[in-house]
Amino acid sequence: MNYLAHIYLSGDDELITIGNFMADGIKGKRYKKFQKPLQIGILLHRHIDTFTDAHETVRKSTKRLHPKYGHYSGVIVDILYDHFLAKNWERYSNIPLEPYVNDFYDSLENYYDLLPERIQKMMPYMLTDNWLLSYASIDGISRVLHGMNRRTKNKSGMDRAVNELEIFYEEFETEFTHFFEELRHFSNEKLIELNNRVL
Repeated sequence: MNYLAHIYLSGDDELITIGNFMADGIKGKRYKKFQKPLQIGILLHRHIDTFTDAHETVRKSTKRLHPKYGHYSGVIVDILYDHFLAKNWERYSNIPLEPYVNDFYDSLENYYDLLPERIQKMMPYMLTDNWLLSYASIDGISRVLHGMNRRTKNKSGMDRAVNELEIFYEEFETEFTHFFEELRHFSNEKLIELNNRVL
């Protein structure tokens, strides 16, 4: 899953959310140097990724893209699924998307010193272009995919994947909706388990 889903699935604890968001920058057992809520967020992120990568529905979405985008297909699906989460946000949260993401941006600034350097460098772009809110529109997703393509030095062709989004929009949305219900349940159970575990 991509940024918005990871943030949402962290629950209400601010530090767990920060841990989940920054988890890709924390390798191996380095998570153990952080306080417990950050450790929980980092481990939750890893469990979410493992569950997602193995899920039949996600693989179905990825398979649709694989002929054109190869090993980038999974990254693209993560981004497309964040679009459907943002677009249908009111189904999943009582807090409207814009104030929700603004609160998260405030948290990032409050805990800036905890973030890995890579995340610190990314933050100005994320805030200026309001990535999380932009996911709700196809234009916003198109901009994200163009940015990802630039990061691969234009090798991935990810900027063109908005075409598949538009052609197979209903299929992707149905797959996301089915999968996300299972992921929410899994994440809630995993959060309880991690909170009860002595780390």
